[in-house]
Amino acid sequence: MERAHSLLLDEEACNQVGKHQKAEFILEWLNHLKRLLPVTDRVDIRQNQQCLVDQLWEILINSPSGPTRWLLAHCLAVLYRLGDPIPSNLMVERCNDIICSKDDSPSALPTRLAAIACLGTLYEQLGRMLIGCFKDTLACLLKAMKSAESQGRYEIMLSMERILRGLGVSAVSCHRDIYKVVRACLTDRSMAVRCAAAKVLLELQREAAFLWTSELENVATVCFRAFEGSNYNVRVSVSKLLGILLAAAVEPRQFTAPRQGARSQGSLEEVMELLSGGFLRGGGGFLRASGDMLKGTSSVSKDVRIGVTQAYVVFVSTLGSSWLEANFPAFLSLLMELASHVRATQTPADAAVTRRCVSFILRSTLGSLLGEKAQINAVKQLCLAVATQKRAVDAALTDGNVETKVSSADVSASQHMLVCCLLEMGALVQGLGSSAAPLLTDTTTALLDTVISVLLHPATLARLAAAWCLRCVAMAMPSQCSLLLDCCVERLVALKSSPDAVAGYGAAIAALVAAVQHCPLGIPHTKDKMVLDLAEDLLRSASQNSQISLQRTQAGWLLISSLITLGPAVVEHHLPRLLLLWRCVFPASLREQEMELRRGDYFTWQVTLEGRSGALSAMKNLLQHCRELVTDEVISRLLTPLTCAVALLTKLPALFRSYGNSVKSWSIVYRLRVYELLALLHPQTYQESFGLVMNQLVSDVSGQDNLNQTCSELSLLPPLCHCDDLPLAGPALHDTDHRYIEEQLHSSSVGGGSLDNDPFSLCERGYEAPAPLPSPVALATTSIHLFGAVFPHIISAQRVKILEQFVETVNQLKGQRQQTIQTHLCAALCSLLKHQGSNRGSLGPEEIRPPALSLLLGALESTSPLLRCLAAEGLARLVQVVGDPGFTVSISLLCFDRLKTARDAASRSGYALALGALYRYTGGISSPQYLSTCLGVLFTLSQDSTSPEVQTWSLHSLSLVVDLSGGLYRTHAEPSFTLVLRLLISTPPTHPEVHYSLGRCLHCLITCLGPDLQGNGAAVSGLRSSCLVACGVMQDSPDCLVQARAISCLQQLHMFSPPHVNLTSLVPALCEILLDYSVLANLCSSFLCLRRAVVACLRQLVQREALEVSEHAIALVKELPRRDNTQLDVTIKEVGLEGALFILLDQESDFSLRKDIQETLVHMMAASATSSKLAHWLKLCKDVLSATTDGRAPLESKQEDEDADPGKDDDSSAFRARSESGGPFTALRSATRCFAMECVCRIIAQCETADTAHFDMPLAQERRLHDSTDFLVLHLGDLVRMAFMASTDHSDELRLAGLQTLLVIIRQFSAIPEPEFPGHVILEQYQANVGAALRPAFTADAPPDITAKACQVCSAWIASGVVSDLRDLRRVHQLLVSSLAKVQSGREASTQLYNEAAAAMETLAVLKAWAEVSIYPFYDSSGSESGGAGLLKLVQSELSTLSRLWLAALQDYALLTLPQEYSSQLPATGGSFYTAETVSQARRHYTSSWAPILHATSLWLHSTGFVMSDEAPANLSRPATPTSMGNRSSVGGAKSPEDINTDRLHLILGISVEFLCSPHSEDQMETITSCLRALQVLLEVSWPRAKIGNDQALSVELLSVLHRLMVTRESVSVQLAVLDLLQRIVAAAHEHIREKRHSAEVDDGAAEKETLPEFGEGRDTGGLVPGHSLVFGALELCLCVLVRKIPQLSPKLAGTSPIGPGGSAWTLTDSDCRLVASALCVLSELPSICSPEGSVSILPTVLYLLLGVLRELVHKPSGACLSVVIQAAIQALKSVLTSPMSRQEKCRGSWNLLLQSALNTLLTFWDSGTCVVDKVSLLTALTVFLLSAGPDVCTIEPLHKLCLQCFTTSIDSKDPLVISDTYICLLPPQKVERSRPQTPQELLGVLEGIRAMEALIQAADESQCPQLVAVLLPLLISFLLDENALSSAPLPSRSLHDSALKDLMRFGPQHPAVFRSLITTSPHLKSRLQAAIKGNQESLNIKASSANPAAHSTGKSSPSITLKTKFL
Repeated sequence: MERAHSLLLDEEACNQVGKHQKAEFILEWLNHLKRLLPVTDRVDIRQNQQCLVDQLWEILINSPSGPTRWLLAHCLAVLYRLGDPIPSNLMVERCNDIICSKDDSPSALPTRLAAIACLGTLYEQLGRMLIGCFKDTLACLLKAMKSAESQGRYEIMLSMERILRGLGVSAVSCHRDIYKVVRACLTDRSMAVRCAAAKVLLELQREAAFLWTSELENVATVCFRAFEGSNYNVRVSVSKLLGILLAAAVEPRQFTAPRQGARSQGSLEEVMELLSGGFLRGGGGFLRASGDMLKGTSSVSKDVRIGVTQAYVVFVSTLGSSWLEANFPAFLSLLMELASHVRATQTPADAAVTRRCVSFILRSTLGSLLGEKAQINAVKQLCLAVATQKRAVDAALTDGNVETKVSSADVSASQHMLVCCLLEMGALVQGLGSSAAPLLTDTTTALLDTVISVLLHPATLARLAAAWCLRCVAMAMPSQCSLLLDCCVERLVALKSSPDAVAGYGAAIAALVAAVQHCPLGIPHTKDKMVLDLAEDLLRSASQNSQISLQRTQAGWLLISSLITLGPAVVEHHLPRLLLLWRCVFPASLREQEMELRRGDYFTWQVTLEGRSGALSAMKNLLQHCRELVTDEVISRLLTPLTCAVALLTKLPALFRSYGNSVKSWSIVYRLRVYELLALLHPQTYQESFGLVMNQLVSDVSGQDNLNQTCSELSLLPPLCHCDDLPLAGPALHDTDHRYIEEQLHSSSVGGGSLDNDPFSLCERGYEAPAPLPSPVALATTSIHLFGAVFPHIISAQRVKILEQFVETVNQLKGQRQQTIQTHLCAALCSLLKHQGSNRGSLGPEEIRPPALSLLLGALESTSPLLRCLAAEGLARLVQVVGDPGFTVSISLLCFDRLKTARDAASRSGYALALGALYRYTGGISSPQYLSTCLGVLFTLSQDSTSPEVQTWSLHSLSLVVDLSGGLYRTHAEPSFTLVLRLLISTPPTHPEVHYSLGRCLHCLITCLGPDLQGNGAAVSGLRSSCLVACGVMQDSPDCLVQARAISCLQQLHMFSPPHVNLTSLVPALCEILLDYSVLANLCSSFLCLRRAVVACLRQLVQREALEVSEHAIALVKELPRRDNTQLDVTIKEVGLEGALFILLDQESDFSLRKDIQETLVHMMAASATSSKLAHWLKLCKDVLSATTDGRAPLESKQEDEDADPGKDDDSSAFRARSESGGPFTALRSATRCFAMECVCRIIAQCETADTAHFDMPLAQERRLHDSTDFLVLHLGDLVRMAFMASTDHSDELRLAGLQTLLVIIRQFSAIPEPEFPGHVILEQYQANVGAALRPAFTADAPPDITAKACQVCSAWIASGVVSDLRDLRRVHQLLVSSLAKVQSGREASTQLYNEAAAAMETLAVLKAWAEVSIYPFYDSSGSESGGAGLLKLVQSELSTLSRLWLAALQDYALLTLPQEYSSQLPATGGSFYTAETVSQARRHYTSSWAPILHATSLWLHSTGFVMSDEAPANLSRPATPTSMGNRSSVGGAKSPEDINTDRLHLILGISVEFLCSPHSEDQMETITSCLRALQVLLEVSWPRAKIGNDQALSVELLSVLHRLMVTRESVSVQLAVLDLLQRIVAAAHEHIREKRHSAEVDDGAAEKETLPEFGEGRDTGGLVPGHSLVFGALELCLCVLVRKIPQLSPKLAGTSPIGPGGSAWTLTDSDCRLVASALCVLSELPSICSPEGSVSILPTVLYLLLGVLRELVHKPSGACLSVVIQAAIQALKSVLTSPMSRQEKCRGSWNLLLQSALNTLLTFWDSGTCVVDKVSLLTALTVFLLSAGPDVCTIEPLHKLCLQCFTTSIDSKDPLVISDTYICLLPPQKVERSRPQTPQELLGVLEGIRAMEALIQAADESQCPQLVAVLLPLLISFLLDENALSSAPLPSRSLHDSALKDLMRFGPQHPAVFRSLITTSPHLKSRLQAAIKGNQESLNIKASSANPAAHSTGKSSPSITLKTKFL
């Protein structure tokens, strides 16, 4: 293939390959030439032009295939355009000659077709240059049309389209000739020719104005005839033509002088009359229409009506949104005339189709074209239309004149209009959401009153549509749900005697209640009680008035069914009443039921069946919505009604005989309800009724009723077929934009989907209006589903008999009746096989197999494609269920045999599919022999060009074989690729279904090879090249499905071999599709799967090469030719591919496609949002957010503040969220803008992990100057503006998104300083904007969820510390105050709009926000007025109220967290903020709020010191429930303050311990921290500390929880908090024991002191019980910390290698050091809380750990971090040594022995020699030991001697710090003199030595003091300097001089005798001292501050000295 990549064809290489390879070689060369010519120099082209023309001509005359001829024609035309165009005339003549030649041989046809294609592209590229040849060419083409076959006609049409496009207005003289020929082709028998003809006329109408003037009616008539018998592609093409022509007639694009007798500009009425004429009469002409009128029938086919419907949509879409807005009233009026026309609604089926069509027109125009403001106006117009129609009906109904009284036909006509309007109103309102709120307050339209008035319409369908519309209003605006319920209930009660009122208002109430399942805020619990009471009342009173019995019965059960959709939390409280109702509606026993049958008339049975059907529907809802409530007990109570319901099935025939057809429809519905209920129950539940049920099912599946009506295959079979096989059944089963109406083509003769088929569908979950199928169709579907579930449970003999009966039934029938019954029976069998396959069940004995196989094989030969797909799936399931390899082989051989003998296409197709599907559920194909045989057969069938159907099915089967073979297929990959490419090249384009199956094969082959496609071998390169060529051929296909498959193949290839997919060509191809769709989605190919394929491919591409994809898209737009629609060209140049995707996202309604678009945008954003395109993305999001046509002001607080606030003007004048004119987007919907806000949050999150400069203003500004990069902090103003715009929007969803974004901004930017104003933060300038954004969320009508989110933002803002002015802070604080007042006042039950759980959510959000605000001052260290101190003043005034509310909320939470077994202890009336009925909904709100409330409550108790205040707020109305923590106990007596405080303490401790025992996930770290801080705060107060210290069991439990937390959480802050709590708990225990000891001393007197210290753990025995001992628990916790941080402490780990990467020694981080230090501190306190015996028990452990830590750390280089731990270890050692327990008589001996052992251990640390790095710490520890342990421990030999030896050894150390810790007195002054300190370290060593000497003097006897002083004084004098030396001495020497002089001044008066003696006997010392004093005095006089450096130096070193000498 590489040799094909040249400008000229390598003929030598081409001739060397075989025939098929030659075609591929030429195709590849043409592809390369197509890409090469535009970029080749024109000089080179002209030089090689003749050679190229010759080569191309040679290919042309050698019978090229379809793809080849199109590429050839394109290359030839481009060659002439870029080269010398003059010889092109000759080429045209040569092509004309070929076309006119009379050679009819088969080989001449491809050449003729190629010549036709060349003519088209030549004229298209060269245009008017060929005008001279045009007439000859046209004559040739018109002549060829007369004898051309379908391929020729198709190609001529394509060529004519190109010729017209190239010549433009120059061909005007021949337009009418062309028109005459093409008009005939519009009704061609070939569908491809019809499509091509429509495209020719579409091109012709650009210049030929007569098409939309004088010839408009004729063209319209031809288009209507073209719709007859058409397929989907034809309907799309012809409707596009017709719609554009009609739009041109209404608004001409150019001025045309009207000829005499010609039409002038058409009016809307005339155009609509044309369309409606086609809809009503079709294209049959006058005679046919007249005949239909005489017969009273309608012969207009559904495909005509569906085509006309699409033309309506194209017509409006072409005229555009502005035209629609201006002309909508007139358009709507004309459309309603169509909906109500008698000819369109003659039968229920016709009426259903018409309603569907009109609804589709409204949905596709109003829903897709209009912005939100225009949609609001459209709703008003629809509402006016409804009101007008309803008034007309009311007037006619109330008119007493019999002649003018309304007829049933008029009512019927009005109902169709009303249904269409009401359903569209509902859809529009639902799409608008809360933005539709102004509609409800507009008195001119009175929307709600108008819709409610339709509930009294005499037609059922109109009432149900009005009910659905009200449901849509409730879903869009949940605040209206309760109000509408009250209104409807009130009117129903008032009009209870009117049948229409009962039915209408009952349906409305049911729809409103069912809407609640889509509204998270719910409705008040009183409403569901009210609905149930009303339902019971209706059911009880149904028998009182026979005229309304049916309506009351249906309405009652409808209400109950809707009530059950509220879910188990609500239904649980009403279940006993429901069970009673169900029991009452059915007979108590079967005997009573037998007696029933002898009574009553047909009306009684109608009411009875209606009631029981409703009861069964309610049971079904219970199983669907409240499955957890259906316990065994409930099922047992339902069993009796269920048994009676099943038994009645067998009695229905008797009722038919008695009452005729009057009860038939009710009996069908009754059977349907029984089957639906049984299908949801396990068959074992009703096993006693198996026989009855199965007999009835067999009768329903194979009975005569099914023979009398054509079945609806589309509703029955697709769920049972495999989804991969469904495309074989035709494009109708593809997802398209027109599926809503295309489904009507396949609807049953009984009628299409309609609301009145099943009123109970109002209760179903979903956002689209339900369209339940007619009862007979639904019954067939349900019975087949139930058959599959019940059949396996009956006895085997009966199973065989039933299947044999099925076979016999099929064999007895012929023709259509046979196919109908065969469809039902095969569906039943496949339902059974699917059920058994899913449950891994068996089919039964072997006798069942033959009849089952017979049924399926018969269906495989059916003419119905869908039935064949079902049969193939059934065979695969049969093989799976039987599970016998021999049986599988026998079936495969049977298929092979049948394929050999079968001659008809249907049979061959079915068996071919069966071969591929056979192994679908058995693990795939594992037999190479079967694979080879199967491939041989399928390869042969796929090349049968005489039957495209066989080709399509066999190729699809081949793709299944490839999938199921896996790696086994790789040996067959090469011939398969060859076959696919050969067929793609040779198959005519008029058979796109074959191309689609070939694309599926190619996709499976690519998947099969997978990553092997990356290889570089010749074979792999060839396969990869074949892939690319094949994809190119499919991309050029005119069929959208084939294009979608090509894109999927390229996407798959890109996944496995990215470098070999050329994005330069792929991305522009994808974007061209999207660009077209973005302008007019309805005018391009409406195959949704193509758009899905494009976006899915883009999503994958941008994950790897987002920037490259974006660049290719921009480059494409710059190169695009600008023809009709240029709007998006401009847009994409401004905003790139991302902007186009946003537009597409706004227009698409398909969920999966929208999700893919969003993911694509997210991936593109992730790739570029944090780098150079940050500003682009932010501007894009801002433009999207601003793109609204709504000119109203944002939601601002309209209420003026009562007191004059100087900052109010700032708030009110802050950002105004108005639409910015001139933006690239217009009128985007709120859902799209919500996504833009989510994108902003994502960008912030990405920047957080990308670069620190994004959140650092100075750094960002500096780097922007140097690097030209962009950073988020520079766009803070835009971020705040966007958040403000969203927060003040009219859409609740957008407001929530805006508040969330504002919260993210506050959290991320609150700490960033403002570089221009030190001391301020960057967010401070936006405080007015934040306040203005928050204010609307606190209005009285704000929804609770928005207020809750705003409270969260408020608390974050206040606690962020941004606001520097208390007055500014007070504005936001005032919002919280208002919300607190709202919480206190509560809401009356009558005014509640939402569920009580929503009120709880709002209340708890307010309390949580206040809690967070009150916590902040305690942890704010600024102390400024605007910081913690100022805020504390603001909070203080509300604390008395808040504290009570907080405590009540905590008590509620404690009750709600009780285990299920304690649920009986919950208060019957609920808690302070929740009701008993909303426990489950409220629980999650408490879970998210309790932690800050707990923390704040602890802080409040801490601030009060647990001292109760008698003052209570006068205005506190909540909490006011029995559970609130008042001052009364449960028995009525007053509780003491002690009891109340105890309750509060236990409440906080209980909640904390319960949560800390099992924290659920890492994201609760904040909650854990809040808990620990709350406990810390509590333990700072003496009263709770005493309580915890007194309760050892509680302390032990706390320690257990803390230990668990330490083990399971790695967070340093949590672990530090745990150890801090441990210290506090141990301190509390210590205080308690000390107090008890003190009390014992006071009580018993000093005489018995030796017996007092018995208090403490261990008592007399010294034993510590694990699980009950505080000391043991503390030891466990400390050991856990120490061993995890210093693993060498563990004996098991002592000999192991050090832990660390690469064998490095373990290290301690700063946080580790703090943890170890805290643990050591706790260890040292433990002996103090033990009894003497207990202290002896734990002392070895404590000493081992202390010395072990010291041992490990002295071997490591000392650092600031380790020194903290060492000092803590030494301090802890000192604490242990000086413990009072060491001096107790009972344990003194044991302590001494243990301390001696410890000292010995400490001394052994020197044995390691040079390994000890930190000898200073060892000396310090030894010093502490010697000074603190006492002589009993230290003077024992050989310990004393070893101590002296250690000090003596250290004297010779070179480290001055070591020397300073030895006996400095042994050093003669001369040695010190010689070593005068020169560095700060040496200075510290000398000073330490002096301090040690002073300590010896103080400790010596009086007799030895003078000698020691006599040693020290000369030493100090030797450190002095005279005045000359002092000025030049280094800083350490001067510091030593000052220190020595101070010491001499201090020692002289203390020891005067020794001082005088020394001065007298040593004159040189005296003179030195005098000189030093004199020099010092002069220095002080000259510069008083001269001593400061020394002082500072000393100060700097003092911490080390202090830390060391404090142990002395």
